[in-house]
Amino acid sequence: MQISAKSKLFILIVATVIIAILYLLIGIDFAIFQYQFTSRLRKLILMVLVGGAIAASVVIFQAITTNRLLTPSIMGLDAVYMFVKVLIVFIFGVQSVFVTNLYMSFFISLITMIGFSLLLFQGIFRIGNVSVYFILLVGIILGTFFRSITGFLELIINPEDFLAVQSAMFANFDASNSKLVALCGIILIVLILITIYLIPYLDVLLLGRDQAINLGISYQMLTRILLILVAILVSISTALVGPITFLGLLTVNLAHELMKTYQHKYILPATICISWLSLFLAQAIVENFFEATTQVSIIIDLVGGSYFIYLLLKRRHAN
Repeated sequence: MQISAKSKLFILIVATVIIAILYLLIGIDFAIFQYQFTSRLRKLILMVLVGGAIAASVVIFQAITTNRLLTPSIMGLDAVYMFVKVLIVFIFGVQSVFVTNLYMSFFISLITMIGFSLLLFQGIFRIGNVSVYFILLVGIILGTFFRSITGFLELIINPEDFLAVQSAMFANFDASNSKLVALCGIILIVLILITIYLIPYLDVLLLGRDQAINLGISYQMLTRILLILVAILVSISTALVGPITFLGLLTVNLAHELMKTYQHKYILPATICISWLSLFLAQAIVENFFEATTQVSIIIDLVGGSYFIYLLLKRRHAN
């Protein structure tokens, strides 16, 4: 008996809620219950916000590009994030208000990444119909370029400053970032609600540019709005906890494989749920098996990077 997409989504939502509850309660020390539970709850809220933002951005981006291999992170946004962090420390020093003030550091990273995202995406889509491998190549080149500059700056700065920026290299869900939760939570909820409203338009975009225009869609205006949404979603999630390169690619492709449909009313919530599940499980593994000696992004990028190579090889054999 074939399970409907609606039933699969319901099961996925229930599984996500159960895993979230288990993450909050399993292995908790009741002698310090209040402290430990509060700490886990803060991390859970951060993971919910970041996972939802990354999932929504990838679903939108792939609807525009009509390609399941492309994600905003693969286009080098994580490298830009690190470059901005290191450049600020290099110019102003680790004791500068641009580094010590959490909100100022956040908004500098946010504005820079939004500007870079819009320039990059608009430049690529203005070219017209280009190969997915060309777009991947552009992303790899830009990522390598910014990583090279970042590496050079890291060699110049003193060891104390380097230690200050090293923590930004990997996604971190520690409690210090919880100060930004309220602000980012409001922004992300509004953006995801806008995305839900635009779901019918995302379905039309999958038909291609010409078909979308024939169906009465203002293609240029719609793609520009969607690209702004993608830029803000990715920028907030990355600036909030740091880069997680392959989370979006992993979750959206798993959602397609699970749901067996192209309708975004199922793909979007399924991708968000799988993104949450991935973060919950990765964080639980880090805390219980590695005793917090590694980062969540390392585990997710290991699995997601391997899956990305598998998808490339699968696509090559299919062609």
